[in-house]
Amino acid sequence: MPPPPTTVAAGCGRGVDECDMFSGRWVYDEEAYALYKESACRFMSENLACGRYGRTDLRYQHWRWQPHGCDLPRYVRAIPTHVVVAHSEVKLLEKLRGKRLAFVGDSLNRNQWVSMVCLIDSATQGLHKTLISAGTLVSFNVHEHNASVDFYWSPLLVESNSDHPVRHRVTDRTMGASCGNLHARHWTYADVLVFNSYLWWRRPSIEVRWGSFEAPAAKEDEYCGVTKAVDGVRTFELALATWADWLEFHVGRARTRLFFMTMSPTHLPSDEWADDAGGGTSHGCYNETEPIAAAEEGGRYQRGVTDPAFARAVEEQARRGVTDPAFAHAVEEQARRLVNVTAMSERRKDAHPSVHRRQWEPITDAQARDASSYADCSHRCLPGVPDVWNQLLYAHIVS
Repeated sequence: MPPPPTTVAAGCGRGVDECDMFSGRWVYDEEAYALYKESACRFMSENLACGRYGRTDLRYQHWRWQPHGCDLPRYVRAIPTHVVVAHSEVKLLEKLRGKRLAFVGDSLNRNQWVSMVCLIDSATQGLHKTLISAGTLVSFNVHEHNASVDFYWSPLLVESNSDHPVRHRVTDRTMGASCGNLHARHWTYADVLVFNSYLWWRRPSIEVRWGSFEAPAAKEDEYCGVTKAVDGVRTFELALATWADWLEFHVGRARTRLFFMTMSPTHLPSDEWADDAGGGTSHGCYNETEPIAAAEEGGRYQRGVTDPAFARAVEEQARRGVTDPAFAHAVEEQARRLVNVTAMSERRKDAHPSVHRRQWEPITDAQARDASSYADCSHRCLPGVPDVWNQLLYAHIVS
């Protein structure tokens, strides 16, 4: 069994700015991973608690990410579950003392937020923590540190008809193309902002509306309230351009650190996706228990798993939003703020809830005959891959 990875944050190995932490391989490590127990996290989401909902193969919890040429820092040192952790032993919380970390985005960003909450909760036994939900905003508070880790539901990042935290399963998705962002007041002044957006754009076309969804269009303005169907990728680019412009004018870069998580690939059923062993038709993530085997070095995306057009759009537009214009020429500054989890996550077809989650609607007879038809191949089981996303984020925050 390989030993636990060296802790870069403690001074071993190459520093975070000297290492391409996004290029590497998955290594099975039952000794060091998982970083916490599913049952021990008091704030676990029912959609992500795969073990609770019948999944018995737990190998997906024990894979660690090993970058080429350096080591990924551990989130916190391993300790017995009965020991109360001293405040100084959780570097992230020390960085967040008196501050606010906010995740803003869709359900995959919420997936990562739950992971972060579980990581902090499991490492800070004995501290006073509360979870407060107020519509689109959910706030996890560690009172001894006066620190909060929040999630704000905003699946398109710009104003849309999908902004309600519950009543958002709409087929006629419409985004607002104006510069206004009526919801940003809930997260603008956070000290660390972590964005994502991808899943809600996976449509051939999306309606674009010029004007606010809440304020009625002025009668004398013939352009307000106009909607138009636009290609999905192009709509995504328009939305992130609006988002990036808004950030530039309204978020203080001296105070707030900005990060954007790139797309986490889905593993939906596809006739195009054949595994590296060759042959066969994919049934998505259903009954998958192992990561995709290592492809040849230099390969960027597996055919049929990741949409290259969307992957490029995510990276290009997100980089514009989270890179300080004063350092736009510096590749190091760009890489430090864009957390590229796409290639590493693409290999983990085994790490989705599949059918092992709470089903909010009764299973139909047709679905019962073909379980792969209702498998969740988008989100990620916890403990699991999002814990590694947070290790990457943690490395940047504490560096």
